Amino acid sequence: MASVQILCACTCQVQLQGSIRYRYDYGYPHHHDKISKHRYYSIRVVDSGNEMVLSNLEEEKRNLRVLVAGGGIGGLVLALAAKHRGYEVKVFEKDLSAVRGEGRHRGPIQLLSGALAVLETIDQSVARQIMEAGCVTANRTNGLADGLSGDWFSVFDLFTPASRKRLPLTLVICRMALQDILVNKVGSNIIRNKSKVVDFIQEPNKVRVILENGEQHDGDILIGADGIWSEVRSKLFGQQEANYSGFTCYSGLTSYVPPYIDTVGYRVFLGLNQYFVASDVGHGKMQWYAFHGEPPSSDPFPEAGKKKRLLDLFGNWCDEVIALISETPEHMIIQRDIYDRDMINTWGIGRVTLLGDAAHPMQPNLGQGGCMAIEDCYQLILELDKVAKHGSDGSEVISALRRYEKKRIPRVRVLHTASRMASQMLVNYRPYIEFKFWPLSIKHPGIHVAQALFKFTFPQFVTWMIAGHGLW
Repeated sequence: MASVQILCACTCQVQLQGSIRYRYDYGYPHHHDKISKHRYYSIRVVDSGNEMVLSNLEEEKRNLRVLVAGGGIGGLVLALAAKHRGYEVKVFEKDLSAVRGEGRHRGPIQLLSGALAVLETIDQSVARQIMEAGCVTANRTNGLADGLSGDWFSVFDLFTPASRKRLPLTLVICRMALQDILVNKVGSNIIRNKSKVVDFIQEPNKVRVILENGEQHDGDILIGADGIWSEVRSKLFGQQEANYSGFTCYSGLTSYVPPYIDTVGYRVFLGLNQYFVASDVGHGKMQWYAFHGEPPSSDPFPEAGKKKRLLDLFGNWCDEVIALISETPEHMIIQRDIYDRDMINTWGIGRVTLLGDAAHPMQPNLGQGGCMAIEDCYQLILELDKVAKHGSDGSEVISALRRYEKKRIPRVRVLHTASRMASQMLVNYRPYIEFKFWPLSIKHPGIHVAQALFKFTFPQFVTWMIAGHGLW
């Protein structure tokens, strides 16, 4: 039987005996030059060449069944990527409205250039919608400032590293807007609301999830993307207590445009045992977070008195901080305690693994939680693609999950550790030495050393955060 070679308009070709298979590659510009998505087709010759039938090999080969517990950012990005690969995907979310409602409690989310580049690779139209809905902060000054005086302590350059690598610019976006974009693109036929995964059973050739309502669903793999209080994680490794960070966080969203809006993206104001983060989030609004070291709250959402408490805590700070608190309505101030978990050396067993906060919940001071979840998704998809091309043999599927974990854990471990260190560094800021029996104070000599260290080391760390994921 003749061997036939077909050249596609964009790039690629393959040849088979008898039945002809070709691969159509459609690539992306700039940072996507090394990545192509593939669509595989076959042409079968029937009746000695009198008829050719074109069929999609993605339907024949890429039938991996992916079950996802959790409809947050990580679960939805994974579902979107898997959907584009032709996988059979089901997302189980206990309460989609609560996930979207996190936008009020947790505020907008920061997406660094690297995470945006990954989203572009997964779905350019989704990335475009996110960038249109978001507020770019990398094109302005960002950094650390003294809480009392408002003077800059150190600035971060998020623009240059992204520009050099031709990546999108870091932005912040409302969590609800981001969820809406992802939900609409993934589709209601894939997302199952009011469906909480409470258990799973692994069998030699499949994994079965059990929902709270008693329903059961079978798949080739289960991905736990159900957040810091993950049921999948607890079933894998047993119930473990989350670690209280020592800080509670008050957050507020206010319709206020400060005079510095055109020059400052976000600032972290430093103080002893507390710090204050302020960011432009676009549409004439400012988002802020006030962190204060104290025991965990028995009532994380008190009805009233939050603004007065904040003005007591930050009342002698600079005008920028006072103005943001004062301009925020009481009902728009939310309190929540900050938790994380210790890193673990493996994220899964058998046909089950974790991603995002289910695997590595970290403190929010570096703004990396969502970014790491997005990177997790793409690394996992890359490993699953290797399996899908050769069928979903059980041992290959399990090996793919372990490879994903092995490749992601080192980078995530560094950022997890850095987030804990940053938390302690921020609240131990003491710019002046005060003398108990002398009414004067002098500038702490360590401040100059710290500023020099930041100046020479932090740019490298920022570049690594933005583009050091190793996905291409």
